[in-house]
Amino acid sequence: MTPFSLLSAIRRAETPRDGSHRARKRPRTSENRSMPTSPPGAMDRYLTNSEAAAILKLSPRTLEKLRVNGGGPRFRKFGSRVIYAREDLDVWANERVCESTSDAHYVALR
Repeated sequence: MTPFSLLSAIRRAETPRDGSHRARKRPRTSENRSMPTSPPGAMDRYLTNSEAAAILKLSPRTLEKLRVNGGGPRFRKFGSRVIYAREDLDVWANERVCESTSDAHYVALR
């Protein structure tokens, strides 16, 4: 028996079978960090990259590329943190309204 398998056997023998040994942990994400309390409705005003992408029905990676290449919604940068204002997302989306694929505006957006 190898030292690793012996150690595993000992741990299995010492572990309760009812599942009580398992600690419930939240997944590590930036959303789990505690944020200061804000007035009601203020949390809806600014959105993370993931939240903004979900609202626009885009990939978060697409928003990241648009930040680098240009052409995306306006954003704010605080140190390493990037946030989007809800109004800026609405303005950016409304600038992309087209009636048909033959519109000159549609061709320019491609």
